[in-house]
Amino acid sequence: MSTRKHSALPKAQTLIEALPWLTRHHGKKVVIKFGGNAMVDDELKAAFAQDVVFLRHAGIKPVVVHGGGPQISAQLDRHGLVSEFKGGLRVTTPEAMDVVRMVLAGQVQRELVGLLNQHGPLAIGLTGEDAHTITATKHLPEIDGELVDIGRVGEITAIDTGAIEALLEDGRIPVVSSIARSQDDGHVYNVNADTAAAALAAALGAETLMVLTDVEGLYEDWPNSDEVISRLTASELEKLLPELSSGMVPKMQGCLHAVRNGVNTARVIDGRVQHSILLEIFTDEGIGTMVVPDGAEGGTTA
Repeated sequence: MSTRKHSALPKAQTLIEALPWLTRHHGKKVVIKFGGNAMVDDELKAAFAQDVVFLRHAGIKPVVVHGGGPQISAQLDRHGLVSEFKGGLRVTTPEAMDVVRMVLAGQVQRELVGLLNQHGPLAIGLTGEDAHTITATKHLPEIDGELVDIGRVGEITAIDTGAIEALLEDGRIPVVSSIARSQDDGHVYNVNADTAAAALAAALGAETLMVLTDVEGLYEDWPNSDEVISRLTASELEKLLPELSSGMVPKMQGCLHAVRNGVNTARVIDGRVQHSILLEIFTDEGIGTMVVPDGAEGGTTA
């Protein structure tokens, strides 16, 4: 009997450690950007779904936003369409946009909804087109001082949270594909999923934005050191932005946008670690990098 008591004790301690975090997040909205390895590895996908369902049963209101870069590239190959990137963004021809829409709404979203719904009638998939959730206009990135047309790539101009709020009220888990309706020309647009998650988090007044990625967090002095910055303020992050690798820029810009627009914390976490979401939300150590608004206690520097 004493052995059983003893072996169960660490489990109780883990649960108790989660109590203040559960209290803080109860009833709050959490927006999670699903991407990277977590999206293509079956075990990580299953763990991700468990985490999101756990949050929901713990009284938190999760909203999942996803892109699908690897899956889109694979499907474009199958259709004999070339994947071309300019300034870190996918050049999206009308033909490519059809594939993007099909992959995001018909493949990635369906699979994710299916994984979540193994745990109950919880998840409902939608795209930014539904109920005017995400509206965009054509994005013309500036590359080498010139505005460049990269096709059906959108810049978000408006968010309508009505449909998502209604689903959350009903106890559902919205799963949102990063496609937007057009503000002005009747087309649909491919929007960066990191940017879409950040815009939704701000519009929903979320407590937290979490962005899953394939690195441990934001490195202090990459590639000279693999020391991860565990916490920094919006202004500290803004100073670092010009030095970041192109893949990290939309993620960290998203975090910055979120905390500057009412979201209490934004975190970049390692999606290669099983149950990284629960580790980040419910433990004292946490993993990854947390961005807090200016004036919040404890950035990296005075």
